[in-house]
Amino acid sequence: MYSAVLIAHSWLRWVVVLTALAAFIRGVQGWSGHRRWTAADDRATLLFTIALDLQVLLGLLLYVVLSPQVAAAITNVGVSMRDAVLRFWLVEHLFGMIVALVLAHVGRVKIRRTGHDGNKYRDTALFVGLALFIILVTIPWPFMPAARPLFRLGA
Repeated sequence: MYSAVLIAHSWLRWVVVLTALAAFIRGVQGWSGHRRWTAADDRATLLFTIALDLQVLLGLLLYVVLSPQVAAAITNVGVSMRDAVLRFWLVEHLFGMIVALVLAHVGRVKIRRTGHDGNKYRDTALFVGLALFIILVTIPWPFMPAARPLFRLGA
């Protein structure tokens, strides 16, 4: 089960990044172009939020139940905090993704509550852009100490 969830989590990252990029680009273009807010704009932010929700759910399943690396790190938090890789998995990745999730949801609520199209686009660009930035910073890219492959095919 660990392998299946890990592979799904790895591949779903690309859905999250692509839906975030799409929503962010729509936000920037609409804000700068003074367009009317459309159902497609709303759908873009909704798809990003849903993809991120699923990604965080899989990540929490890995973190709390399945990951042997996190389980080992939790046994001695003091030592783990001095190790960059263990600290990344124990704190930094989780914290960053939860902050991104909160930004996505707060942004979605703000977008839905505002009546002015320009403000909807501005809020989309701001909240989705910030969430995307935090996601990109806390993904374990291959060049990082806690490196993971770009396209995982097995555990």
